[in-house]
Amino acid sequence: MNNLVKRRKGPAPRPANDNSNLRDRLCAARIGWREGISGALGWGAAMAISAQASLWLSMAALTSHYWSLTALVFAGAACAWPLSLALFRFIAFRRRREAAFAVAFLCLTLFTIGLTSAMFAVIYRAFYAQWHGDPFTKLWLAQFVFTVASALYQFAVQGVRLYLPLGVVFLGLASYGLAWAHSHPKQPKSGVIS
Repeated sequence: MNNLVKRRKGPAPRPANDNSNLRDRLCAARIGWREGISGALGWGAAMAISAQASLWLSMAALTSHYWSLTALVFAGAACAWPLSLALFRFIAFRRRREAAFAVAFLCLTLFTIGLTSAMFAVIYRAFYAQWHGDPFTKLWLAQFVFTVASALYQFAVQGVRLYLPLGVVFLGLASYGLAWAHSHPKQPKSGVIS
C-alpha cells in the first residue's frame, strides 16, 4: 500500500513549549567578570573623554563642576556597559551583523543615557531633600516626583550634550566592534546568492 502522506525533509519541528532558544539566549547573554570590568572601564573612559571634550568645546571648561560632571558620566557609562552587553547578546543572538550593530547601538545609547540620568536624578534629589516635607507624606511624595521629573528633564536638555560630538563616534565604534565580534549564524549552503 502506498503512503500518501509526504514526509518532511529536514529537522523535526520543535514543540510550542520548547524553551531551548530562550535557554541558549540566556547562556549567550552571560558575560565574564574580566570582560565586564574591562569593558566598563573602557566605555566609562570613552564617555568621560567625550564629556570633557564637550565641556572644552562649549565653554572652555570654565565650570566649577568639570570633574564632578566627568565622574558622573564615567560612572553612568561604566554601570551601563555590563547591562548593555548582556542585553545586546540576548537580543542579537543568532542575528546577522547588521542587526547586531543596530542592537548594540540602541542598547549602549539607552543604558548609558538612562543610567547616567538616573544617577543625576539621585544626586539632584539628595541636594533638594533638605527643603522637602516630612518623609512619606503626600507633600513629600509630590515633591519627590516633581524633583526627580525635573532632574530627568534637566539632564535631557543639558546633560545629553555631554555626549556630543565624540560620544557618537565612540558609540559607533563600540557598536561596530561588538557587531564584528558577534558570532552570527552560518549562511545556508544553497545555490541562491542573497
